[in-house]
Amino acid sequence: ENRPIPEPGANEVLLRMHSVGICGSDVHYWQHGRIGDFVVKNPTVLGHEASGTVVKVGSGVTHLKPGDRVAIEPGVPREMDEFCKTGRYNLSPTIFFCATPPDDGNLCHYYKHNASYCYKLPDNVTFEEGALIEPLSVGIHACKRAGVTLGSKVFVSGSGPIGLVNVLVAKMMGAAAVVITDLSASRLQKAKEVGADFTIQVKNETPQEVASKVESLLGCMPEITVECTGVQACIQAGIYATRSGGTLVLVGLGPEMVAVPIVNAAVREVDIRGIFRYCNTWPVAISLLASKQINVKPLVTHRFPLEKALEAFETVKKGEGIKVMLKCDPTDHNP
Repeated sequence: ENRPIPEPGANEVLLRMHSVGICGSDVHYWQHGRIGDFVVKNPTVLGHEASGTVVKVGSGVTHLKPGDRVAIEPGVPREMDEFCKTGRYNLSPTIFFCATPPDDGNLCHYYKHNASYCYKLPDNVTFEEGALIEPLSVGIHACKRAGVTLGSKVFVSGSGPIGLVNVLVAKMMGAAAVVITDLSASRLQKAKEVGADFTIQVKNETPQEVASKVESLLGCMPEITVECTGVQACIQAGIYATRSGGTLVLVGLGPEMVAVPIVNAAVREVDIRGIFRYCNTWPVAISLLASKQINVKPLVTHRFPLEKALEAFETVKKGEGIKVMLKCDPTDHNP
């Protein structure tokens, strides 16, 4: 953290960072130096779940001023391409994304960002909640792509942070019953706390057996499955579990090639959809948090100052807790 404080461009703001959550992808880059085609070639600043305070605005910025508390959307399109024109800017191949090589993230004291992708936080939304909008956005985007609606029966596979935000959002969107699976009893307990109706601790069941347990708990096969692990057996269970004519959304990313019962899905018209991050979710998330329709606070289980970032990363690596949050500004006593 000996870099000079950056100067914001015309359409940028300079931020004093406050809260930054650690994501599994941050840990993966730290441990393995790559995710798929994204390879760390130079020293890289991690962090993309973030909030902070505006300290300086560029000459073209009118909607923000110094002192404003903001949540940062980490993905910023570099050009107005066909994906931006249709509102699906997350699919733009040249998008800037915090902490995805070669782009630096915001786990630092000062950071500059495109002002259009900084969203003012209402007074009753904390910095931590602002940082949690990033993972919450994955749940919003996934549940929208899945078509969750009033009375939906939903199966969420995986009870990590992303599985939990999908439980929160599915219930918010009107799901009548949500069942969630995981290996960890403590994570399933957290899922219960945030609104899951049923939990299944998976031990060594076959994918078909997991699907059967899901059906017996719900009383029917779910119309919607949200797969948050990327594990081959879990994707298989997701296909077997989903009701004919239903939708399976793949959120978790695992190996590039997986063996799945694709004919089973095809002949039962199970739609398989992918998601890539999110788009147009920050205003929605801020409204939900400000109106107290969604409570993300229980997701944060550990907090560290920036100076103890290594300890924080080790905590995530060990799988302890749910969401680990770093506080970048020791002088700021705001929540």
